[in-house]
Order: sequence, then C-alpha cells, then structure tokens
Amino acid sequence: MNKIERVDHVLQGMKVDRPPVSLWYHFGVQHSSGEQFARLTLEYFDYYDFDFLKVMNDYFYPPPKGLEAAKTKDDLNRIKPFDVERSLWREQFKALEIISKELESKAYFIDTVFDPWQSIRRNMAGEHMKALMKNEPQALMKALEIVTNNLIAYCEKSLRSGSAGIFMSVIAGRESVTREELRTFIKPFAVRVFEAVTRLGKMNTLHLHGQDLFFDDFLDFPADVFNWWDRGPHGPALADVKERIEGCVMGGIDQTVVSRNTRKFLKDHVAEGIKLGGNRRFFLANGCSIDSWAYPASIQTIVEVAKAAGQDLT
Repeated sequence: MNKIERVDHVLQGMKVDRPPVSLWYHFGVQHSSGEQFARLTLEYFDYYDFDFLKVMNDYFYPPPKGLEAAKTKDDLNRIKPFDVERSLWREQFKALEIISKELESKAYFIDTVFDPWQSIRRNMAGEHMKALMKNEPQALMKALEIVTNNLIAYCEKSLRSGSAGIFMSVIAGRESVTREELRTFIKPFAVRVFEAVTRLGKMNTLHLHGQDLFFDDFLDFPADVFNWWDRGPHGPALADVKERIEGCVMGGIDQTVVSRNTRKFLKDHVAEGIKLGGNRRFFLANGCSIDSWAYPASIQTIVEVAKAAGQDLT
C-alpha cells in the first residue's frame, strides 16, 4: 500500500496495513522566501519518510500597513479585504506550488491556517484581545467577518495549488477563552471557512488548540479529520471521539514527550498510541507541534514503530 492509498483508505473508513504517520514543527524561517521554506519542508518530509505532510504556515496574517496594535474600534476598522495573492502570503503560495509539484502522485499534503480569531490576535490585537471582546464586540465581529472572507480566499487558492485539505488551528481551551467567547467570536467564523472549502479538499482537518477543551462544542464541525492533544491530562481519548463523529481522528503521540525521552520510551508510547487509535479512521500524529530541536533519531523511531505495526492493530 503506498502513501496515497493508505491515506485514502483511512479517509474512507477502511482498514489499512498500518496507520499513516506524520509529525510537524515550526521551522522558524518566516523571514525567508517561499522557495527556501519549500526546500526545507520537502527535505524534512523525505528524511523521515512520512506518509503525509502537514505544511506549516508561519507567514502571519497580513496586517494593515502601519498597524502596530489593534486595541480600539478605529484600529479594528482598519482591517480590510485584500488580494491574498498579492499579500505577504505570496511566499506560502510559492512554497505550496513547489511542494505540490514534488509530491504529485506520491503523497498528500495539507496546509495550515489559523482561525479568524487567532489571526487577529496573533500579530495584531495580541494582549488586547480580551478587552476587545468585552468592550468592542461589534467592531470585533465586523473585523472577524472580513478576516474570514480573506481566509476563505486564501484556502481556496491553497487547495487549487494542490493541498489535499486545510489544517485549521482553532483556539478551544478553557484556559484561553470562556464558552460564551468561543461560541460568539471563534467557532462561527471557523465554521464558515470550512463550509466554504468542504468540497475542495478531502482531508480538511480541525486542530482544537488548548488543554482543557470545549470539545463537545465542536462535534458538529464540518471537518474530515479531528486533531487535538488526546494524550494530554484532559483528553478526550481517540476512541471516545471516534464514537461521536463520522470522520477520522489524528493523534496518538503526546508532543510534549518527543524530546528529552529515550527511544525505548518512545517505542512504548507510540505502540500504545497506535492501539488507542485502532485500525480504522486513524492517523498517527502529534497532538500539537513538537519541538523543532527534537533528536532526529527520536522522530525516526516513531516512524519505525508505525511502519512495524502491520496488521496487529486492535
């Protein structure tokens, strides 16, 4: 079974010879060109021989020119529609085109985006996001609508460039937001992005970011795959989620243990993760980004365990 067949079987709910495996981390080259980023990404994919590739996206949402901090209604009103292909994201598009050409008929790749709420917080509102939700909800909602439309345009371009799906990181933890904030400012806009691209990708993946997740609020999310920190202190477990959704789950590896642990420890950890995931609708991967400075042999060990899993899945 080749890489594409293996992923297709999982997406279709069929048994596989072994779970498709991949891991990811931030390369830290957002200052560099799309060509450089593509080269590093493909080198990483080939070196570890993953089954599918999650393409990182560290080219931040393009802020309005001159905006240093979005902390008022007037600041939010500066957020406008723009041509995504002429924006700072053009470097990501360059990388996607190169990656698509290299992986065509060999393996699938999915492209990373951050939900509209995160897109505003990460490099525009930052520490002011809580105050904006409280004091300027209408202005924030208007800005979120605009960012959502820009993200939809980005995702459509990404999928036309060869992405098999969009991997969206969505803030969903109680340690970050309240349920009311999530239901008002986060989930509705994230859903809109996925609804717009659901027919354009077969591997659209929802990454629920956080520790103590409002998971039940996302069970109806229109994603093909769910990813979260399933091995964390709050879970939930892979099997529990599989019983409650029609799609696939992605996890089994605690991203916090990949570094600073022995390869023997990782062998046992990954073998356990494979059992937790089962033999259908399961991708073996990290629950969030691993450390970029991870020992290469540790990552190789994870892949080796996955490849040796064979038909012994339960």
